[in-house]
Amino acid sequence: MPPNSPTILYSARLALRRPDSRDIAALFSIYGDPATNTFNPAGPYRSVAEAEITMERWLRQWEQYGFGQWALSLKEDPGQVIGFGGLTFARFGERDKVNLGYRFATSVWGQGLATELSAHALAFGFATLELEQIWALVRETHQASRRVLEKVGLVQVDKVAEPLGGAGSVIYALSRAAYQPA
Repeated sequence: MPPNSPTILYSARLALRRPDSRDIAALFSIYGDPATNTFNPAGPYRSVAEAEITMERWLRQWEQYGFGQWALSLKEDPGQVIGFGGLTFARFGERDKVNLGYRFATSVWGQGLATELSAHALAFGFATLELEQIWALVRETHQASRRVLEKVGLVQVDKVAEPLGGAGSVIYALSRAAYQPA
C-alpha cells in the first residue's frame, strides 16, 4: 500500500472506503440497474456472479497497488452504499493507465456527488499517490459525465470509434502539472 493511503476517506458529503465482499449486493443492485447502464454498451449485470467477479478484480487491485474503487456512502448514512468509484488501472489502447470512474445509484443522481467524488479522487491521486496523469473514458453521448470530468479539470484528448457503429467514446486526461485543486 502506498504511504499515507488510508482505506477510509471523507469528502464534504461522502465516505469513501475500501470495498469488501459485504458490498456485493450493493454492487449488483447498482451495476445491474438498466438506468445506470444507459451509456454502457455491455449493459447491466445479469447475475450476482458478475458482481462477484468485479469485486474480486477490485480487491486484487487494492492488494496489488494500494488503491482502487471505493464503496461510497453519504457520511450521514455510512451503512448504505450509494455507489462505487475511484481510481483503477484500465486498458487504453495497448497501455494500462490510471482511470477515474464512478457509478452511483439513481436515487442520488443530480446532487453533485459525482463531481465531489471526482475532485476528491484527483486530489488523492496527485497528492497521495503522486501520479503523473489520470485518465477517464466516457461515452461520447454521456453529456452529464463529460460535464463532471470537465468541471474537475480533465481535458478531452482523443476519441475512440465504436467498432459496431454508433456513439464512440471520448478520452480525457489531466496531468499533475496541470492539476488545480478545487
